[in-house]
Amino acid sequence: MTEQNQKQLGKTLWAIADQLRGSMDADDFRDYMLSFLFLRYLSDNYEAAAQKELGSDYPDIADDVLQKINASTPLQVWYEENSKDILTFERQMRRKVHYVIEPQHLWSNIANMARMQDGELLNTLQAGFKYIENESFESTFAGLFSEIDLGSSKLGKGYSERNAVLCTVIQKIAEGLADFSTDIDALGDAYEYLIGQFAAGSGKKAGEFYTPQQISDILSTIVTLDSQEPKTGHKQRLESVMDFACGSGSLLLNVRKRMGPHGIGKIYGQEKNITTYNLARMNMLLHGVKDTEFEIFHGDTLTNEWDKLRELNPAKKPSFDAIVANPPFSLRWDASEAMADDVRFKNHGLAPKSAADFAFLLHGFHFLKEEGVMAIILPHGVLFRGGAEERIRTKLLKDGHIDTVIGLPSNLFYSTGIPVCILVLKKCKKPDDVLFINAADHFDKGKRQNQLSEAHIAKIIKTYQFREEEARYSRRVEMAEIEKNDFNLNISRYISTAVADAEIDLSVTHQQLVSIEEDIKASKDKHNAFLKELGLELLP
Repeated sequence: MTEQNQKQLGKTLWAIADQLRGSMDADDFRDYMLSFLFLRYLSDNYEAAAQKELGSDYPDIADDVLQKINASTPLQVWYEENSKDILTFERQMRRKVHYVIEPQHLWSNIANMARMQDGELLNTLQAGFKYIENESFESTFAGLFSEIDLGSSKLGKGYSERNAVLCTVIQKIAEGLADFSTDIDALGDAYEYLIGQFAAGSGKKAGEFYTPQQISDILSTIVTLDSQEPKTGHKQRLESVMDFACGSGSLLLNVRKRMGPHGIGKIYGQEKNITTYNLARMNMLLHGVKDTEFEIFHGDTLTNEWDKLRELNPAKKPSFDAIVANPPFSLRWDASEAMADDVRFKNHGLAPKSAADFAFLLHGFHFLKEEGVMAIILPHGVLFRGGAEERIRTKLLKDGHIDTVIGLPSNLFYSTGIPVCILVLKKCKKPDDVLFINAADHFDKGKRQNQLSEAHIAKIIKTYQFREEEARYSRRVEMAEIEKNDFNLNISRYISTAVADAEIDLSVTHQQLVSIEEDIKASKDKHNAFLKELGLELLP
């Protein structure tokens, strides 16, 4: 499918969502629609794998024949004719594709039931979601549809009304998909497009699950460049990449897109919100990431609930080549005395209770490999706020861990209008300076959000990659100067955006004034000549 068709598929599905959701909250409708799109993907993938597994035994039956024999799919025909072999077949499918879908739960049957306004659609769909969760690999599919409440009053007052709404929604989605060749990439891109569109409609709540693509492009490019010599280009391979506040997983997938499908050993993510956690897992699978190639944990990052990251033996501590993150801005957190002894924080100190920004940063930095790169989005306040944050910032600077500070324009996010920055951190960095990039005034004005064009993004990346300096845009600052500024990283202290007044050449100005005086005299003389002919009083 061409890129244009992929975009059109996303727009078609969004138009359906916009038309059908009515008064339903955008977040609620998002969860239903994306789950149905995911079921379509799982079904297509499963049927293709079943056909490969069964080979010549897979029934070759035309659609019109299937209708005559009242079967929804060829797989249903095989199930009815080979009941004794079903358990063995499903065991093989569970081993090879890691999940199982019974024929009545496949998308083609669900879509057909919707088209026929079948009264059992809701029950069948609910049973299908539970079956996929319970009969598949637990680590990947457990609770995957747990937040999809098909019995919610948001869909209707009673069963019949809810069933009718589901029939309409699924029928429209099926009709929209029918016009396109829905390969994995197309469905994945459509899923991402819908997440972005729903984020736009969610306003401030969107920050919980979505990083705008333009900012995601910057972070993902930075962490995939060589850590010590960015100018040499992209790394050939990353053994691991981590996002400890991964939302819907878009940042991680952007890194994977740049590295290629085989360029990353394993993708790791963590997400506290259960609904968003499920979105992220679906997003990974929809983009063709095998369940053995990613691990996303549901839990609190700040309290470090993931057992994998609680390893006390330094020799066994997990670490990551690349870390990207867009954590919640200035989140209040429980900075208890016990936290002060946490291995993640004890060398730098605790972030204040009123703003967990540095707590998130130190969490990620703790798990960064010695040769790794971390890029994190934070509010501007982390650059200059005093107290505990000043002490943490000073320690990071003195230890040579802050590599680059990038100031971005305001109003780029759906969740906030404040300007933000990107901090690039490294445990081992060559330059004994900090690169400041002031991109705050480089954007395209939008109706609701400002936008970074491809040229704006390319300029930021090029400046970082080659550590370029440009008046009023970027500058390399030695540590001695930063120390003189009390380790304050406010960009305006190091890059002046003021435009110097143009110098005035007095001799040129004098000639211009003489010329103007001559023009005035000539005009007055001409005017007085007319007045004289008319017998009127002359100008003095």
